[in-house]
Amino acid sequence: MNGLTLALGIGAAVVLVAVLAVRVSVRLGLPSLLLYLGIGVAIGEAGFGIRFDDAQLTQALGLAALVLILIEGGLTTRWADVRPSLGIGIALSTVAVAVSIGVTAAGLHFILGLDWKQAALWGSVLAPTDAAAVFSVLRGLGVSKRLVGSLELESGLNDAPSYIAVVVLSTATTIDWVFPLLAVYELVGGALIGLGLGWLGAVGLRRVALPATGLYPLATVAVCVVAFSTGQLAHASGLLATYVAGLVLGNSQLPHRADTMSFAEGLGWLSQIGLFVLLGLFASPSRLLESVVPGLVAAAVLLLLARPLSVFLSALPFRVPWREQIFLSWAGLRGAVPIVLAMIPLSENLPGARDLVDAVFVLVIVLTLVQGGTLPLFARALGLAKGARSQHVEVDAAPLDELGAELLQVKIPQGSRLHGIYLTELRLPPGATVSLVSREGEGFTPEPTTRLQVDDQLLIVATQQARDATERRIRALDRAGRYARWRGEHGD
Repeated sequence: MNGLTLALGIGAAVVLVAVLAVRVSVRLGLPSLLLYLGIGVAIGEAGFGIRFDDAQLTQALGLAALVLILIEGGLTTRWADVRPSLGIGIALSTVAVAVSIGVTAAGLHFILGLDWKQAALWGSVLAPTDAAAVFSVLRGLGVSKRLVGSLELESGLNDAPSYIAVVVLSTATTIDWVFPLLAVYELVGGALIGLGLGWLGAVGLRRVALPATGLYPLATVAVCVVAFSTGQLAHASGLLATYVAGLVLGNSQLPHRADTMSFAEGLGWLSQIGLFVLLGLFASPSRLLESVVPGLVAAAVLLLLARPLSVFLSALPFRVPWREQIFLSWAGLRGAVPIVLAMIPLSENLPGARDLVDAVFVLVIVLTLVQGGTLPLFARALGLAKGARSQHVEVDAAPLDELGAELLQVKIPQGSRLHGIYLTELRLPPGATVSLVSREGEGFTPEPTTRLQVDDQLLIVATQQARDATERRIRALDRAGRYARWRGEHGD
């Protein structure tokens, strides 16, 4: 019991320190992963003396954390934002991964003298970008939706092909012509499983009346975890199934959506903290010093050759301007995913696996400092930083089953064109009405002459038949204002 008490106390203290570290990372403009890794190193063998070197347990816990991070990423990704970038996003998560593996492998084969299979393994481990690292730096830059959507899709989708490549290279004795077919099956199968379970989960959550609000977020996350397990059991990509299921659920009309998003965001933060602290705890500073040269060489090959070439070839069919290509190349930050993937060959006791893990640690730290610290400067220098973008209007729904209706909660964000609209100009569909407006902490019943303002919260009661049309109308007004229909905006 004393051991459990001590473990819980240390764990809670680490989480509190990590939460406070987020403020420091935001001020510095760097991903918080560096601070989390530092916390792990501080309590490890070089600090407080806690020794942890179980590669298999680290891999298992790391993969579980990645699943939860992908769930949060899928649930919080808005389809309207990433849809225009679907083509380039898929290309970056497939074609760019293949090109990056090939170029990195060739570079490390000739520079470090690695054999081809080992070099390909290094390239596969280093190929995926990290969503948490990328978007903690992108936050507030105000770059275009096309760029953000491309990076968001890439970060969510490119884990799957990289994971497949690392597993095959770590476990297979020979690589033959079947491997490309296997990869295609795993990716397509994982996407279909995610689509199917995400759709079934969305339909089920809308129709079932759970006795407590807090059960909806739990059920939503559980559907995504089931998608991962189903994908793995079907020998498809469980990681891709997880992200796609989260994407479908996050863009469906879920009851208590705001509560679900908040729960997923908290779960994602907890997973990131636990994962990076665990990886820092696993690292050995004395070994990392010996891997500085290989890590710097791999970082240079990846940053200066593999990433730019992979972005250029992926962007060719989409006529992406050269400034955006440069930004996409520089924004490919590496984080937890390469470190977790490096644990796979270490768990299989492959020769040179320990050197790979240590070199990846060095690479992640160096690239995070170099890219993360200069990405805002790159955005401004390339003329891509247009200032902070307005947030999307959030529409949350709570079912009123006995009345055959739903209660919609809408908060008007900064930059929304709902600001200044009179209540009569909402023109909500029949069966929907604004029942309450909350402004500066005080609620009142609106009148036709009530004029909406930023930060107002609206409570709209709508019949189940009018619910979809009501949300579409609200989103159309948010994007285009009172003349939404004249401008061709329908809120889809």
